[in-house]
Amino acid sequence: MTKNLILCGFMGCGKTTVGENLRKKSGMNLIDTDTYIEKTQGMTISEIFEKYGEDYFRDLEHEVCKELSQKRGIIISTGGGALTFQRNVDVLKSTGTVVLIDVPLEVLKERLKNDTTRPLLQQPNKDEAMKALYEKRMPLYKSAADIVIDGNNSPLQVALNILNSAKN
Repeated sequence: MTKNLILCGFMGCGKTTVGENLRKKSGMNLIDTDTYIEKTQGMTISEIFEKYGEDYFRDLEHEVCKELSQKRGIIISTGGGALTFQRNVDVLKSTGTVVLIDVPLEVLKERLKNDTTRPLLQQPNKDEAMKALYEKRMPLYKSAADIVIDGNNSPLQVALNILNSAKN
């Protein structure tokens, strides 16, 4: 496969885990944009948000999207907010197929109930914050996606469904 596979979806939908399964099944390299940013910046996403703010992080994220779109035949697991920005959608779609891993909000709430690593969820009322963010982001993910996959299966099954759907 020469096109890139770009995984998008709400935090907790399984992009990283599904991406690992995809890597194993396809033999393609997997690059997680958040991990890539953390390695190149020498600090966590939370630290970047705290020290420099969200706008700075989003600019870093865009630079990474541009850089990775120059590669071919890789799996790109994007951060939860990456494809809510049209500039990232445009650059990634130019060389890849965008796959939305679609998971219902109630399932995501359960998966993320004990999470303390995501800056945008560190709110007094985490459920309300998640719901508002989910309702804002899902239409953007859906408009960016070339393929929508039900993410409410095992990560392996989701990966197999992606591979099956992404075959030209």
